[in-house]
Amino acid sequence: MGTTTQPAAAASTSTTAAAAISEKDVEGQNRGTNRVSHFSLVFNPSGLTPEVLEHAYPGHGTAESPYVVDFLPRDARNPMQFAPWRKWVITALQAIATLAVAFASTAYSGGIMQVIHDFHISTELAIVGISLFVVGFAVGPLLWAPLSEFYGRQIIFFTTYAVFTAFNAGGAGAQNIQTLIILRFFAGSFGSSPLTNSGGVIADIFSANERGMASGVFATAPFLGPAIGPIVGGFLGAAEGWRWVQGVTAIFTGVLWIACVLFVPETYAPVLLRKRAAELRKVTGKFYVSKVDASNWEHRGRKGEKMKQIKTAMVRPWVLLFSEPIVFLTSIYMAIVYGTLYMLFAAFPIVFQQYRGWSAGVGGLAFIGVAVGVLIAVLYCMYDNKRYMRVAAAHGGVAPPEARLFCAMIGSVLLPVGLFWFAWTNSPSVHWIVPIIASGFFACGLVLVFLSLMTYLIDSYTVFAASVLASNSVLRSLFGAAFPLFTTYMYKDLGIHWASTIPAFLALACMPFPFLFYRYGAAIRMRCKYASEAATIMARMRGAAAAGAGAGPTEPLERLDEVPREQPEQQPQGVRPSSDDEGTIVGNHTDDELREKEKEKERGGSHDNTNMV
Repeated sequence: MGTTTQPAAAASTSTTAAAAISEKDVEGQNRGTNRVSHFSLVFNPSGLTPEVLEHAYPGHGTAESPYVVDFLPRDARNPMQFAPWRKWVITALQAIATLAVAFASTAYSGGIMQVIHDFHISTELAIVGISLFVVGFAVGPLLWAPLSEFYGRQIIFFTTYAVFTAFNAGGAGAQNIQTLIILRFFAGSFGSSPLTNSGGVIADIFSANERGMASGVFATAPFLGPAIGPIVGGFLGAAEGWRWVQGVTAIFTGVLWIACVLFVPETYAPVLLRKRAAELRKVTGKFYVSKVDASNWEHRGRKGEKMKQIKTAMVRPWVLLFSEPIVFLTSIYMAIVYGTLYMLFAAFPIVFQQYRGWSAGVGGLAFIGVAVGVLIAVLYCMYDNKRYMRVAAAHGGVAPPEARLFCAMIGSVLLPVGLFWFAWTNSPSVHWIVPIIASGFFACGLVLVFLSLMTYLIDSYTVFAASVLASNSVLRSLFGAAFPLFTTYMYKDLGIHWASTIPAFLALACMPFPFLFYRYGAAIRMRCKYASEAATIMARMRGAAAAGAGAGPTEPLERLDEVPREQPEQQPQGVRPSSDDEGTIVGNHTDDELREKEKEKERGGSHDNTNMV
């Protein structure tokens, strides 16, 4: 596809349209797109300004050779070029929204005794209310992750979080246990969207070197939320009853939904470019296509093409889970420790309330150790980011994925230490502070392992990261749902010591995984189909990003990690597929299209060079 300026007719059309738009769009009066009002950014994602209309796009504007739409230099709607304060507001809101979902999963346990009393049910049936909520975490990502790749992060979050809030409110009025647990299942399913997609939002707006701090903040949410839930739920349930626990959760999530609607714009670059291309087609009457969809332009009329792509995106998480050793082993490890975390929500009431005689409210305070451990781990991960930056600098700006594993190696040791410690000090004859400190060690190890392995998977699979995280989320959510169901029986049959020892042995068996990946991960990735393909694609995109960033000293220097080894073909400026943004660029192609791309690469004679350990 040749690169040409727009023909005279097209230029005339664009000029006329630009004049009309300039009367409505104040930002268009300022030359350049580096200034934009907040609400225009949130509610006008296409950003159709006079400058956008008059830009000379590659192509001819015909059905055979459409104009190819990319972000403009210094484009305010390019998520990678958002102001730092805006990036951190988005990160904070996404983290709190995720925390609220995790909070809702366990706050229910604070009023579980009232649920048992009101509905005259067994403890095991009441615990199903926790398990089915977490089962929703497994179901939801199978839909929300691939759908976000086609429709964007914003619309999926706004829709699902509103429904999540409604189901929480409905739970407060449930008249029987069947209604309550069904509503909680759907609440977990719809509430799971930020658990999967918020990580993608962070990858949309932060470069790899910046992402460590933001990921640390975000990683606090899924673990701090479950720790806070029983504390708040315990005291609120004891004072006002379990219905108020559900009601306060609905109020909390409703306020967050409003805040996110007002302050979180669309961050998924492929969707932004598609909307801009569609608006340009509507205004000018010419043919435009987003840069990320240009390679699929010839298939635009093929029947069922979009459904085929959606099907591919929904199947891919399972293909990755069972065909990629790194994805499978890390997912198993994370599922075991995640299941152990939720097992504690059933075990702590047994250990501290039944055996020590604590009330529900005071019993919830036992989770303070978990909360402290989570915070310590996150702070350490932020500190460790300095080490990662040094490694990245030593590798020309792009650290190998294995550089992420240092925290996981520490955490893999803390996990069994904390669990064995808790298992053999949790009897009433030992001071209560001892097992609570042990739970802090477990929680610290949990977050170190989770955050480290999560970023390792993102860096290893970049363009397929959303699919990898979706499969990972499904597996660990199933474990998180299953573990509490047998916890009560296990503690009755084995006693509090040996029942707590079983997950400790599982953590001990998984301890070598981070060390093995650190030593052999690079070699394993090169032998894995999707990991090696992702590395090839990212090498090309780093070169393209660096080529597009050479606009002079006024260009934002946000991609210190994107130092190229060569200059391959042009890719969208600022589109860094680190979370299956990514899937749209490559991951949603059919196998035939991927093979055709490989042939084109060979004809182009390019040679990828990526930094590996």
